[in-house]
Parts: sequence; structure tokens; C-alpha cells
Amino acid sequence: MTLPQMQPMAYQGGVEPMQVDAPPEDNDNSNEEEFYIVRNPTLDLETYANSYKSLARLHRLMFIATHCPSMRVEALKMAIQYVMGTYNVTLYQQLHKKLQESIGSNATTNLPDVAGGGAQSTSQDIPAFDIHWVESKSKKAALKLEKLDTDLKNYKSNSIKESIRRGHDDLGDHYLDCGDLSNALKCYSRARDYCTSGKHVVNMCLNVIKVSVYLKNWSHVLSFINKAEATPDFSEVHGKDSSNQTIMTRLKCAAGLAHLATKMYKAAAKQFLQANLDHCDFPELLSPNNVAMYGGLCALATYDRNELKKNVIFSSSFKLFLELEPQLRDIIFKFYESKYASCLKLLDEIKENLLLDMYIAPHVNTLYSQIRNRALIQYFSPYLSADMRKMASALNTSVHALEDELMQLILDGQIQARIDSHNKILYAKDADQRSTTFERSIMMGQEYQRRTRMLILRSAMLKNHIHVKSTSGRDNGQAGDAVQSEPTTGQRTGRGDLSNSGEQQ
Repeated sequence: MTLPQMQPMAYQGGVEPMQVDAPPEDNDNSNEEEFYIVRNPTLDLETYANSYKSLARLHRLMFIATHCPSMRVEALKMAIQYVMGTYNVTLYQQLHKKLQESIGSNATTNLPDVAGGGAQSTSQDIPAFDIHWVESKSKKAALKLEKLDTDLKNYKSNSIKESIRRGHDDLGDHYLDCGDLSNALKCYSRARDYCTSGKHVVNMCLNVIKVSVYLKNWSHVLSFINKAEATPDFSEVHGKDSSNQTIMTRLKCAAGLAHLATKMYKAAAKQFLQANLDHCDFPELLSPNNVAMYGGLCALATYDRNELKKNVIFSSSFKLFLELEPQLRDIIFKFYESKYASCLKLLDEIKENLLLDMYIAPHVNTLYSQIRNRALIQYFSPYLSADMRKMASALNTSVHALEDELMQLILDGQIQARIDSHNKILYAKDADQRSTTFERSIMMGQEYQRRTRMLILRSAMLKNHIHVKSTSGRDNGQAGDAVQSEPTTGQRTGRGDLSNSGEQQ
């Protein structure tokens, strides 16, 4: 009986550090999306919500209601108030159901502490479910849909391309207002066949991108961004006036959002850093504050010191975005100035607000881990040895936690060093520069030899006509036959030349 008990203990002691160090990123991200709770946010909900329009505002308010109990009721009430200005009857019913559930859960949890009068006042603040609004909006939505559908049929019978394109766009707008994203996407996509100019194609792509972002179909987003940028006259159009600059900024931000969602953080940073604040006006997608936060954190996690200086700190365009987020600006400057303790402390202060952002929340732990690892690497890079106690105080952590982090960096090959666990000293690996130089020179010589052999082989093949020649002036079938027969002819010629040269010898 003792052996089965002792054996698991031995395994736990040996495996536990690797279980803690290796898989948590994936687990944290998956748990973060569903289970985490934000207790003490410092977010001004009304100001935050007013930065967005359409489904962007509704989705963000619903995300906050899911993850922040203290703001749940207020967020749902604001969402209900906003959705009543649309035809989205289904979402109105869902929001009311969630509001009733949250009020019920609050009443049960606060029952010992809340008096009856307090419960009555909260119930009076709850907006009542308006069945008349639901019926009238449903009828109006059906009538408008019927009218738009009839108009589109008339346009098709008259074969006017511009009118048909506008009819599809109007139908897409109506479906979007009703919350029917799949039909909205179909209508916007059908407008493609009736576009008569590059401007129309770009407008169609923007509509599809917007709906695809709501659906979180990121491959679709990137595909239509490429289509918009590949429009023949897009390069001529986008540099002329401010409206086209807005289109360019919108495409860059949508691409950055798609790269962020697919965990391509450096590509996301590159796209966000190309945005222009003066033309960043698309509240149905993102706010300028989002661009600053997403671009700044992705750059901080992936850029080296020179890239951070050139593309972020001294960037004339992105510097304006950073003015909107003073805390993020201070974080970036302190990181660049190697003030890692205050930098990491400021990062912890904004973490709870970031966890209420539906797009960056799943990536907060990963980005924070990469930023912290980069701080450790930059801190140790000038030294041959470092006292881990001083490192821990400089990085605002404990020696034991620092040792685990350094061990993982060494195992990943990001730091070439060894740990003296007894004396708590980190030693850089003393690489033999002489042997390293010899190894490089030998590898370089071998590469030159390989390339020379390839060049000799290529010249010999060309000399003996052992290659495929394309024939011009024939039809496809004859050309194919000629290309297939050419190598055999060339090989026969080559063998003949070689045999003749042998006979001459």
C-alpha cells in the first residue's frame, strides 16, 4: 500500500515544474475567455460604450456583463436602451432574459444584507419587457424587408447595375440592423457582381469585412482586405482625399485585429502602427484608444529595442495615439528606459480593464508573459553574471519565481546562461569565440562548395542542351508536345556530344 502512495509523490515532484511552465499559456487563454471574473475595474462604462456604434457597442457591453459582476446590470441596461433603436428583436429578448437572471442572482446573494426597500428600488430601475415594442418592431422590420426586396426585383428587371448594387447594400444594412449577420454577409457579397468601379469594390469589401469581424471569421477578414488592396485603381484612389485615407486606416486596423485574434502579434503591431489618428473614425469597428492599446502592447511584446524606438516612441503618427492612453505611454517609455519594476507595476494596474476588452482579453496573459520575458532578457544581456536577488527586486518579484522564469527562458534557448541555485547567481555561458569562428568559417566554406558544384552542374547542363525550351507560335497542344519531347532530344544531343568527344580523345 505504501508504494502506490510514494510513487505518485515522486512523479509530482519531478513533473510539476514542467506542467506549470509549459502548458499554462493555452490553458490560461481558453479559461480566460469563459471563466474569469473581473472584480475591481476602473472603467467608465458610459464613456467606454459611447466610443462605439452598432453591434460593436452591443457585443462589448455583453462581454463586460459576462465577466464583471459589479457592472453587469448597468451594462445590460445600457445595451437594452441602445438595442431599442434597432430592429434586433431577438437580441432585445436575450438581453432582458440575462438582466432578469442577473437581478435574481444578485437578490439571492444579497438577501441577508439588503432590506426590502432596497430591493424595491432596484426593481424600479429595471426596464420592463415591452411586448408592444417587440410586435411593432417585428412588423416594421418585415414590411421594410418586403419593400427592399420588391425594389431589388424591380432593379433587376430594369437591369440597372448601380441600382442593383445599392439594393443589395440596403438589404445588407437592414439584415445587419436586425442582427441577421449571415444574410447580411450574403447580401453584401452579392453586390460584388454589380460593382462598376474600384470605389464600389472597396466599399463592398469594407461591408464584408465589418460583418466578418462581428462573426469573428478572421480568414474572411484578411481575404477581403487583400481583395480591397488588390483593386486595380485602389493605389490611385487611396492617396487623394481624407475619405480614402480613412479607408486605408480602416483596412490596416481590421488587418491588425485579425492578426491579433490569430496570435500573430508582430504582424498585428505592424498594421496598427500604420494607422492615422486623423482618419481613425469607424466606431462600428474600433475606437482610437483600442488602436493605441492593441498596437502598443503587441509592439512591446514583440519588438526589440531598436524597433520599439523607431516604430513606436519616435513615430510621428502613433505618438498621437499614445496621447490617448497616458498609462500605456508611460509603460512603453519606462520599458525603453529599463525601469522594469515600475513598468510591470503599471501593466498590472491596467490588466483588469484589458480583461474587459473582448478582443485583447484572450491574449493578455500571453502578451504579459512575452513582455516580462523580454524585460528579463534585456536586463541580463549586458552582464556576464547577475545576482538574482537584485534582479528580483528590480523586476518586482520573488527570487523563487524569478528562478523558475529564468529556467524556462534557458530551456527555450532565449537566454544562454546557467543558474547557480545555491548562491542565487545567474552566469552567462562563456562561449569560446575562437572555436565559434572556426565553425562558422567551415560552414561558410561548405556552403560555397555546394553552390560551386550547383553552378558547374548548371553550366554543364546548359552546354549540352539538357533543358526544356518553350516554343512560341504554336497552339497549346503542340506546345505541350514540344516541351515534353525537348528533354529527350537534348539528352540524345548531350550523349552524342559526349561520345564524340570520347572518340576524339
